[in-house]
Amino acid sequence: MIARRNPWLLVPLLIFIAFVFAVGWRLSDPADPTVKSKMMGQSIPEFTLAPATAGKPGFASAQLKAGQGPRLVNVFASWCVPCISEMPMLQELRRQGVAIDAIAIRDKPADIADFLAKHGDPFDRIGDDPRSQAQIALGSVGVPETFLVDAKGVIRFQHVGPITAANLPEITAAWKAAQ
Repeated sequence: MIARRNPWLLVPLLIFIAFVFAVGWRLSDPADPTVKSKMMGQSIPEFTLAPATAGKPGFASAQLKAGQGPRLVNVFASWCVPCISEMPMLQELRRQGVAIDAIAIRDKPADIADFLAKHGDPFDRIGDDPRSQAQIALGSVGVPETFLVDAKGVIRFQHVGPITAANLPEITAAWKAAQ
């Protein structure tokens, strides 16, 4: 009855219905939240990191350009809970022959040693990145994050978040393709 007197009174209701429809549509099909490094396909940035803990050598980007085959570079921290969950997967990759280095972010040597003693140590080298400079140069958005670097030092693959059993085939395939 109101609409017969003044059809303009329905305009706010129609705008509200259109808004609810638009929000519902975006929620049903969200954008990909993964942030990808702009370094994909680029040469790994230059860095030299001191050893993160006793008994492990430090880590430098030049070691990735030495033509020794592809290597995973895992960005982790002892204080990172998801990093704990991915350690069995990194150890499985290591058992498959995948070479793995690491960058420890804003961590303490004693905490890293304790973390590795409790959860295993699949790493050949661990570099200490106390101010996250190497992490930022890589385009890493957090921990854990893993990069595959080929024998020429080019970043070929990136995995954001903890590695799960479901990710192993993809990572293994990328590693084999980079050989």
